[in-house]
Amino acid sequence: MKENIKTLSKSIGEYKKQVIMTPFFVLIEVVMECIIPFFTSGLVNNIRAGCGIDVILNYSVKLVIMALTSFAGGTVAAVTCAKASAGFAKNLRNDIFHNIQSFSFENIDSFLPASLVTRLTTDVSNIQMAFMMIIRTAVRFPFTLVFAFVMAFVMGGKLAFIFFFTVPFLAFGLIAVIKTTTPLFNAVFKKYDRMNESVEENISGIRVVKSFVREKFEKRKFSKTSDDVCKDFTKAEKILAWNNPMMQFCIYVVMVVVLIFGSNIIITTTGADLDVGQLSALLTYSFMMLQSLMMLSMVFVMIIISEESAQRVCEVLNQKSTLTSPENAVKTVNDGSVDFDKVSFKYSEKAKKYALSDVNFHISSGETIGIIGGTGSSKSTLIQLIPRLYDVSSGSVSVGGINVKKYDLKTLRDSVAVVLQKNVLFSGTVRDNLKWGNKDATEEQIENACRASCADEFISEMPKGLDTYIEQGGTNVSGGQKQRLCIARALLKSPKILILDDSTSAVDTATEAKINLAMKKYIPETTKIIIAQRISSVKNADRIIVMDGGKISDIGTDSELMERSEIYREVCISQTKGAEIDE
Repeated sequence: MKENIKTLSKSIGEYKKQVIMTPFFVLIEVVMECIIPFFTSGLVNNIRAGCGIDVILNYSVKLVIMALTSFAGGTVAAVTCAKASAGFAKNLRNDIFHNIQSFSFENIDSFLPASLVTRLTTDVSNIQMAFMMIIRTAVRFPFTLVFAFVMAFVMGGKLAFIFFFTVPFLAFGLIAVIKTTTPLFNAVFKKYDRMNESVEENISGIRVVKSFVREKFEKRKFSKTSDDVCKDFTKAEKILAWNNPMMQFCIYVVMVVVLIFGSNIIITTTGADLDVGQLSALLTYSFMMLQSLMMLSMVFVMIIISEESAQRVCEVLNQKSTLTSPENAVKTVNDGSVDFDKVSFKYSEKAKKYALSDVNFHISSGETIGIIGGTGSSKSTLIQLIPRLYDVSSGSVSVGGINVKKYDLKTLRDSVAVVLQKNVLFSGTVRDNLKWGNKDATEEQIENACRASCADEFISEMPKGLDTYIEQGGTNVSGGQKQRLCIARALLKSPKILILDDSTSAVDTATEAKINLAMKKYIPETTKIIIAQRISSVKNADRIIVMDGGKISDIGTDSELMERSEIYREVCISQTKGAEIDE
């Protein structure tokens, strides 16, 4: 818990002033509130003694000043508390998001996307609420408790000892509630993750759900998850609900006891040991003390709820990227040559099987290399090692004759452009999306990139051309259009190495041929690595790498592989026959 507090406190940042000011003004509010009953007691006794209007006015002015001071202190404390808690939550969200952006793929693989969303939203909101209560409520009511306790002894003497019997009872009840509810809240947040994951999966795959008419099944699945969350929360809330009646019971018992014994003392001593004014003040202080305990119990409840949230948020904040730039990193990539030297790789140290084993090859700068192989042959895994999205388990990968581990990460990744099969476009105009490749790209460069990727064919038909708005995820463009826009975006990067990971799968063969031809003219010095399922996509490459089970089966030209590679020959014949049948 101490480590979590230390981690979270870093996000307070520029709001430290408000955090310090809040308890100070709370203290002013509490002191005034606790002094008011003392003066009220004096006023009551003076009225009973038959004082004049001048005495009443004197007391009235003092009480009004104290009330206004208390009001001012409370108001300022509320404002500073609101600024501090909202600012803290803002910084915390930013810190989480910024840290996620620094994650390597290995780091990201250790969290579910839905879990990260829950931590950024629900968990941060819980922490914000707890923080707000800690800097104000958790400060205000201990102050009130101490001051009221002292004033109760001043006003009531030995009668104030009644509170010593009440506090242990309340503390015992509170501890029992905390111990019972903590495991329930720990479990409920994991179920929150599963519920959010279900929503995310359903929305992203809504077209599949509807095409298979699985709406009822998805509703039932979500309802079950939602019911589980509801049951756990209900169970926890039922236990927490004991707090309020327990506190109320103690308040009324104490008030009854104070009234009975206080009245008895007033009657038997004829006001010598305790008078009516003192009794009224004592009742007020007893109410203030027990109300403070009740509010503190609510703070503890909020802390219980937020403790698991704090743990989950700190897991993200304390996660350090497994990939970092070295000291004195190389900041220039000489050319687009690529070397794999005895490379083996597995996604996790615990994994028993290697995704890649003993991979060796050299690609000269400017070469066009095709990579082909069956599903699960680790084609995509291979190319992810080039921009250092993952680190090799053994061996080395070099770009421009230098080990990728020696490069500054930004420099290396700026020199490598990757176009995936499942491309992502972001909400914004076509131009905004293209400028991800080069934010300073000129209109001429954008037009050339669009022409090379054959994207100009459909952009010219769009209502506003390059200023046409792309919906989130690119839902208002087809798969082929999306792929061509992503290729244009990559071309604008002017990379030393361009990797196309089955990125023309949604494009017809004629358009694909145009794109390949245009790329040779547009980026002749760029190394081009094309991963494909279709032989036609790699047939004209300078060399073709044939992958099989995470190993290189063969490397050669189309004609060479047709002669000596059984895997390549079988794929080629099967696709040729398929094409003949289609015709």
